[in-house]
Amino acid sequence: MKVKTTRFGELEVNPTDLVTFAEGLFGFENLKKYFVVDPGDSTLILWLQSTEDEKVAFPIIEPKIFKPDYIAKLLPADLNGLDLDSLQSAKLYSILTIPGNVTEMSANLKAPVVINSSKKIGKQIVLQDSKLSVKHEMYKELKTYIVSFSSDDARRTSFEPSITIESGDLKNTKSTITRTLEAQ
Repeated sequence: MKVKTTRFGELEVNPTDLVTFAEGLFGFENLKKYFVVDPGDSTLILWLQSTEDEKVAFPIIEPKIFKPDYIAKLLPADLNGLDLDSLQSAKLYSILTIPGNVTEMSANLKAPVVINSSKKIGKQIVLQDSKLSVKHEMYKELKTYIVSFSSDDARRTSFEPSITIESGDLKNTKSTITRTLEAQ
């Protein structure tokens, strides 16, 4: 199926790559269908693109990339709602806020997006841990990770995004996250 997006243009998406969010995402409860886009740059930032509104795409990243000690403790009801026995069979992402000054980039660690990859269902879940922040400043941590990141793809996650975009197709994602975090 073809999906028109404002950020990436028109994309061909396999219907099996669509993830259904029965409750939508916070603030976007009416949008239920999304897919993951990999812009093909070296920032490790993916995009959760709506199929129902071409303007809606959230920058996402796996929190373990910049915060290796991150732990999301889901309640049994949350796991059941995603048809999961444990988080080991799920993908967990933080939604990013990327302001004009990319060094002020932050990640929402308090309300991660959890996707059951095999069932293609997702949910944004507010964690009960009061130590987690909605605006965790993570620019320096991400930059440190990218500097130490080798070209070995085995270090990246096993999740295969629905769509990969060549970096030339991306419309200035904050100048490709300020030239990949100012070339480290």
